[in-house]
Amino acid sequence: MKIKSTILGIAVLGLVQQAFAQDTVRYVGKTLSNVDYHHGQLTPAVGTHNIQVFRANREFPELAGGHGFTYNHQPFLAYWNNTYYLQFLSNPIGEHIADGKSLLQTSKDGYSWTAPVELFPPYLVPEGFTKPGRTDKAGKDLYAIMHQRMGFYTSKNGKLLSIGYYGVALDAKDDPNDGNGIGRVVREINADGSFGPIYFIRFNSSFNQKLAKYPFYTTSKDKAFVQACKELMQQPLMMQQWVEEADRNDPLVPYSRPIKAFAYYHLNNGDVIGLWKHALTSVSKDGGRSWAFTPLRAPGFVNSNAKIWGQRTSDGRFATVYNPSEFRWPLAVSTSSDGLNYTDLMLLNGEISTMRYGGNYKSYGPQYVRGILEGNGVVPDNNMWLTYSMNKEDMWVAKVPVPLASTVQENVTDDFSSGGSEAYNKWNIYSPLWASAKIEGNALVLRDKDPYDYAKAERVVPASKKIKVEFVITAEQADTGNLQIELLDNKGLAAARLIFDADGSIKNKAGYRNAGVQMYQAGQQYVVTLTADVATRSFQMSINGEEKGTRLFFQPVSEISRVSFRTGDVRRYPDADTPTDQEFDVKSPGTAVTEAVYKILSFKAEKIN
Repeated sequence: MKIKSTILGIAVLGLVQQAFAQDTVRYVGKTLSNVDYHHGQLTPAVGTHNIQVFRANREFPELAGGHGFTYNHQPFLAYWNNTYYLQFLSNPIGEHIADGKSLLQTSKDGYSWTAPVELFPPYLVPEGFTKPGRTDKAGKDLYAIMHQRMGFYTSKNGKLLSIGYYGVALDAKDDPNDGNGIGRVVREINADGSFGPIYFIRFNSSFNQKLAKYPFYTTSKDKAFVQACKELMQQPLMMQQWVEEADRNDPLVPYSRPIKAFAYYHLNNGDVIGLWKHALTSVSKDGGRSWAFTPLRAPGFVNSNAKIWGQRTSDGRFATVYNPSEFRWPLAVSTSSDGLNYTDLMLLNGEISTMRYGGNYKSYGPQYVRGILEGNGVVPDNNMWLTYSMNKEDMWVAKVPVPLASTVQENVTDDFSSGGSEAYNKWNIYSPLWASAKIEGNALVLRDKDPYDYAKAERVVPASKKIKVEFVITAEQADTGNLQIELLDNKGLAAARLIFDADGSIKNKAGYRNAGVQMYQAGQQYVVTLTADVATRSFQMSINGEEKGTRLFFQPVSEISRVSFRTGDVRRYPDADTPTDQEFDVKSPGTAVTEAVYKILSFKAEKIN
């Protein structure tokens, strides 16, 4: 009898496991990220544009919209009233060290953004505030730390609410999201860009409500605003985003286990896929009121203590965006036809800009990604728009073309003097505020005045054993700057590098030395032709029709599939062995250098073999 029971138990367990396997998010692709490279050796999603929207500056806050705080993190994105809205939180130097506030930026096109304005200001913690199990108390000058996993809610009556949370960190190692804070706040963003009053929408039981600086939302005379707040708190999936900061027994939160950074999307059958840090996942069949199984790691997904984002894309497919490593680089995307089985892994951002300001718990890399949550707007261009922080310091957005692709099949003919925007959308762009890469007039222009970053424009071309590349370029100066043009394979490995150097000479990388090619003049056009052959590990070069001979690759590759233009040296710092928690600031991080400008007028790539 015991044997029969055991056999029956095993059979039932097998059926459960089989059903579970069919109803779980999983990565079934073969591509993995290599943490020894900032780009992970991943092939990029063609046409992705990474745009910096806020550059921290402690020395000259007027260059950062008047905000001198250098810890900036956890952004959220919405699209409402034909406008992009980006909310992020900010501290003076490091994580969990007061005083905290939340800022807002807006944009009409996703590329040009307003200076940040204060959305939720610093909040003074009442003197004597403490937490269960602790003997230390807040003094006279302790300010709250803002920590919210939800930034926006668009109500059915058309109101856009922004939500924040005031937590308390009694010291640098304390957690403001332990459920023992002050409470959650809300205010309306009006169509004209103004803000409504700040209200509390939910207090922590650890806080004496009589000491609240702001009124409770029910005191508002705007009935539509009150209704929008009530509607928000009736949505289980909205409330699940509150779990970390809420009371541990808050009845509004459906699933009380405080696992972090909840995100979700709906499958075609109405089921909800939940995602949390570490790529934890579960499925809800009742709109988030309950979960079919305890969240566990999605099979095949690689993700550490960083956010993962998931959504349906405009073509009816699905995408997850995350850091596919135990570090916070690179930023990558995986796609799926059914929202459960993810089959590929493509690069979105493989850059790690220099962390200019050290600080408590600041992590390297493009991280904490978020897109536009269901219900928070539909963008007009059908692309996937994302936001993330770089190094917990600067704010970025990314535009990812839909449908997503990692290859091109046709030869390339990009003429920026006509149809420049159409051509630009096929390039992969990395564009910091002080080192932009964008269309200006009849050219793709790379500018660089950032001492710690660079502009980068990269064109995916047909994968080729032999390829002819031709581009017309002008350097606006010959006594500063450093433009590097590289032929790359599908893993981002460079075979050849041409340099427009600061000494007025064009060079190519020849092994561990740079070999001279010719001098160049400021403002003069140069037609550069490179014919590369991976079989001979070499390329032939001509400039303005003059042959410059055959040059060897400095690294063998099996094919050429990308051409990159970059206004700076390759970055290899940090790496997997770099100590965490950078404690130093770099030299003069808030001061620009002499600007270098390069104009790409046209670009062609022809597959020969």
